[in-house]
Amino acid sequence: MVIKKQEFSEDEIVIFEDAIIYKRGDYWQFRLWLRKEGKYARRSLGTRNRTTAIEKGKELYLELFANIKQGKTYFSIDAKKAVELYVAHRRKDVEAGLIVPGRLSTINSHLKNWLDFIGRDTKLKEMERTDCEGYFHFRVKGAGRTAARQVTVQNEQSTINAMMDWLFKRGEARIDGFDFRRLPRIDTRDDAIRRATFYDEEIAAIHQAIDGYCDRERNALDEREWLMRCVAGQFFRMAAMSGLRVGELMQLTWHDVWWRGHWSKKKEKYINLVNVMVRAGTSKVRRSRELYFKDDGYLRDWRDIVAPRWADASEKGKLIFSIDGKAPITKRALYYHFDKVLELAGIHREDRELVPYSFRHYFITERITAGLSYQQVAEMCGTSVAQIERTYFHLNDDARVSHAIAGYEIDDDDLEDPAEDAED
Repeated sequence: MVIKKQEFSEDEIVIFEDAIIYKRGDYWQFRLWLRKEGKYARRSLGTRNRTTAIEKGKELYLELFANIKQGKTYFSIDAKKAVELYVAHRRKDVEAGLIVPGRLSTINSHLKNWLDFIGRDTKLKEMERTDCEGYFHFRVKGAGRTAARQVTVQNEQSTINAMMDWLFKRGEARIDGFDFRRLPRIDTRDDAIRRATFYDEEIAAIHQAIDGYCDRERNALDEREWLMRCVAGQFFRMAAMSGLRVGELMQLTWHDVWWRGHWSKKKEKYINLVNVMVRAGTSKVRRSRELYFKDDGYLRDWRDIVAPRWADASEKGKLIFSIDGKAPITKRALYYHFDKVLELAGIHREDRELVPYSFRHYFITERITAGLSYQQVAEMCGTSVAQIERTYFHLNDDARVSHAIAGYEIDDDDLEDPAEDAED
């Protein structure tokens, strides 16, 4: 836009017909009207020399002009607006089938925690790379907040820097990421997994606890509370029996499951199996897979309870872990009922990181110890063999010990070979 002003003082110089450099005190300043933003871009040129000021003014003008052509803004948006833009951008990835809706929900949750830390009104272009050095302490030890696990904080930091990189490429930020403090190495040894999974006797106690927790008459439950307890209880049962991820279970519909009988030669009887199809659109790894598991009638019982409450009789498209078939049980509700069931089951959680995902850990551990190969378990659970090996390698060590002591009798002090006893 050509400057309307036609007469200028000795200390005012027009740059490319749009901008003006002018002297304030001893130093030269730059000014350009940004029509799209409705404001003047102003910046000190940091020089007292007239010729140098003209050269710097031209360089700054060309830089701003190039940014305007690329759709970049001069004035900074705040952190809240930045998150809104990025979430809207990732929502398009959901529509394109690049990420699942659950992933978008996680991204949104991560960035809300960052807003609590950085401040919603903080200007994006005023942020420095060191501004999030205290983020780990804030999330783990922040006053009045639930302490987050280290792996959660690491995932949040990755999400934050992915957003900053996107905003930087759009010209909305002056940095492409934060320099977070180096975190202590996560314990990935066998004890860490053992603390995050259940034992067989605990799963048995959980099944029994669910029965008591969902007893409508004994607990004097109204219908809404009874149904919520039932949907949560069946969710936990299926998680332990199938090894499905929480997000996959929440998006599972009755159209994705069906029953079939399997003749067991060993037991000489039919075993009822549930056939589950995990759709690519609901899988974390974006690949469909099919699996079977033994149901023991729990899933059928839940369908008989919830089906009469649907608005129509059709099962197609109805969510399994939902009261009305439309709205899935929330993660907040899952965690609430999870805590109640574990308390009722008498499971102590000191120094253990037990969460609903622990049912998946249990399933994988149980399948490996039952003799399935890492390849078979990886196919059932929709993950890679490398991930199974990396996370559950200690189970191989357990198996090696079992093989090594096979045929021996164990006392408190040593191994004793029965063959040697026979010779004596």
